[in-house]
Amino acid sequence: MSWRPNSGIAESKARARMQGRARKYFEDQGLLEVTTPALLRTASTDPNLASLPVNQGKRRSWLRTSPEHAMKRLLAAGYPDIFQICNVFRDDEAGRHHLAEFTMIEWYRLGYELQDIMRDTIALITSLFAKIELANTRFVSYSEAFNEAMSIDPLATDSGAFASDLEADSDLQRALGDDRDAWLDLAMATRVAPSFANDRLTVVHHYPASQAALSRLCPADDRLADRFEIFYGSLELANGFVELTEADEQLRRFDNDMAKRVAAGMPAHGIDADLIAALRSGLPACAGVALGLDRVLMIDEGHDNIHQITTFTPGSEDEC
Repeated sequence: MSWRPNSGIAESKARARMQGRARKYFEDQGLLEVTTPALLRTASTDPNLASLPVNQGKRRSWLRTSPEHAMKRLLAAGYPDIFQICNVFRDDEAGRHHLAEFTMIEWYRLGYELQDIMRDTIALITSLFAKIELANTRFVSYSEAFNEAMSIDPLATDSGAFASDLEADSDLQRALGDDRDAWLDLAMATRVAPSFANDRLTVVHHYPASQAALSRLCPADDRLADRFEIFYGSLELANGFVELTEADEQLRRFDNDMAKRVAAGMPAHGIDADLIAALRSGLPACAGVALGLDRVLMIDEGHDNIHQITTFTPGSEDEC
């Protein structure tokens, strides 16, 4: 194990400049920079995320996987458009494009609809790149992307068809079972996203309602969610929503997430009652986005490993 950092001074300077460009983008448009706690009383209920625990004597807390809940509480308390650049933490995430601790840019715009927030995100990402020249951004619906890459309708195809199309072996079929969303995620990662052009941003919008997470359903088609993701080539950079503002519906989704975690043998620690209370008090219509700054920096600096733009690998410096 070496005590030396993974990245050099040049990468640290590039990171500082990129964070400066992010702040300028938001401040030029009047967004307020905020700070919220990294240490939380509740873990994430998302079955796709694992929170990192912190023991404080006999009390257990959790490192945030995102500042989303706290920032929505600020909006419910009357804050204007806000942004935050902060470190977030996720267990069981490691690899060339993943870190257990990474830098997230998260922001919220009051009154924005899906087209507004997608274009806002493209403008931010474009402003962050200093060295990369992008071809014209492509917008494609989730259904169109699956049809082009796999000739299937993701809203109608059953789990068995996915298993066949993805040539899943018996172990994988047993692991995923009849979980359509798990099959959809696998297909997106292994077949759909790799089909995206490598010289531009691809915006995938209107995910299935079953993958709405904290987004509202599409007013024109409740089979869909007002959710989008932005990719550079096959690499996801940002995930955004027109936010769900209904407390009862959010509580129902949290309960469903908890049930999924229990069924999968994952820990279920309880829901964020403060967020539900904030929604009941009245979260204004808004849209929000989470963007991984480290990945944008990695691309702009011409690297293919996220550790190359990180001073030290979180928790295990010898993994780089």
